[in-house]
Amino acid sequence: MPTASTVDRPVRVYADGIFDLFHSGHARALMQAKTLFPNSYLLVGVCSDDLTHKFKGFTVMNEAERYEALRHCRYVDEVIRDAPWTLTPEFLEKHKIDFVAHDDIPYSSAGSDDVYKHIKEAGMFVPTQRTEGISTSDIITRIVRDYDVYARRNLQRGYTAKELNVSFINEKKYRFQNQVDKMKEKVKNVEERSKEFVNRVEEKSHDLIQKWEEKSREFIGNFLELFGPDGAWKQMFQERSSRMLQALSPKQSPVSSPTRSRSPSRSPSPTFSWLPIKTSPPSSPKAASASISSLSEGDEDEK
Repeated sequence: MPTASTVDRPVRVYADGIFDLFHSGHARALMQAKTLFPNSYLLVGVCSDDLTHKFKGFTVMNEAERYEALRHCRYVDEVIRDAPWTLTPEFLEKHKIDFVAHDDIPYSSAGSDDVYKHIKEAGMFVPTQRTEGISTSDIITRIVRDYDVYARRNLQRGYTAKELNVSFINEKKYRFQNQVDKMKEKVKNVEERSKEFVNRVEEKSHDLIQKWEEKSREFIGNFLELFGPDGAWKQMFQERSSRMLQALSPKQSPVSSPTRSRSPSRSPSPTFSWLPIKTSPPSSPKAASASISSLSEGDEDEK
């Protein structure tokens, strides 16, 4: 914990490592170291290529690249280059380090079971938690496992077989595999487009069939409305036929007025009393009187 000599200044926390292929696991460890105390100053030591190759092995990134990666981490206040593999009292005093942050797993190296053992005994060690599932070794393992995939990919991107350290035979094999993959991709694209085309045709066919059915119903309905048993065409035909018949048929004469019924005992022939009757003059006075009497009888009968 901070002592009286550190309460008036930020607590100086030191974290070291190789930080090859800087990843989220590195960043989370540095975040924990930075947030150990409310007011802290994080120093990060990065070992050189020579020291790393000697005690741990070959790195993917060189020391300049690893220094630069740490410099851009937002939790880091200062990067210490060419950091020692084992921390000495002189190094701790030089950089005024109050605490050392690292995961609690014993780190055996350089003939020691745990290079942080003396720091722990001095009470200056603060443990951090590792992030499971991510490490530099895991990333390298993925690359080695899928080496052919990455070699083929980089050949496609323009790298030479010499740059990739690929033999002539493997280069031809990878290029042939790339061509095969391109053909497979083209076939796959054609199949997908064909499926899309078929789906579109089916959709269009379905729409056309529906429209055809609707139009057919409409056409049949219009046809029946016009030419059906009670259709407009029949009514129009009947009206025209009746008009033609009326135009061709002659007009009938008016019905004559009924005659006055006459007595069956009398002759139906009319008496034209208004016509002058030619009579011969009577030959004698007796004949004249007889004719006059007969006329008077006739008038009485008509009455």
